[in-house]
Amino acid sequence: MTINVEELLQEARAGDGSRVGPLLDLYRHYLGLLARVEIGHRLQGKVDASDVVQETYLEAYRHFPRFQGTTEGQLVCWLRQILAGTIANLLRRYLGTQGRDVRLERELAANFDRSSAALERCLVAPVSSPSQQAVRREQSVILADALKELPEDYREVLVLRHLEGLTFPEVARRMGRTLDSVEKLWMRALGRLRQHLGEV
Repeated sequence: MTINVEELLQEARAGDGSRVGPLLDLYRHYLGLLARVEIGHRLQGKVDASDVVQETYLEAYRHFPRFQGTTEGQLVCWLRQILAGTIANLLRRYLGTQGRDVRLERELAANFDRSSAALERCLVAPVSSPSQQAVRREQSVILADALKELPEDYREVLVLRHLEGLTFPEVARRMGRTLDSVEKLWMRALGRLRQHLGEV
């Protein structure tokens, strides 16, 4: 079933509150993936990515009437900013700092932008023409959804290698596997991801 995101977005912006939840839900895997990478760097073991996404959704739902964008790209950018604010609040709570740190929120937002670009750049070849890009949904969101469909070890090797930027030896240590098995797992995972994306 093809989702017309732009139509759903227009209906939600026109005041149909019943459309906001389904619209935001389209980005659950994407935001979860971004949160997981950032939590892994800063808050591992203290916070669960799904809890961070839930807090982000509540904030987005509450402030949706203020959203001024008209495209999926603008919505994704807005959601990343809310996610950055949510994680910044968690960091303040766990690190015991006071007050809002705009610099930290900007740093987190930049990290999310880089993670999104890494999804598009490293995992699949970019869509070739602007017209093809216009008819496709936000590629990083599609990739996050496709990653969620993969077996856990496939997803893990791709996230560690491409989003966290670890070398193969570092990935092998993190996963408790041999270097050879990680490299083979990575090749199979990439193949499965590309196959899944071909079916999307």
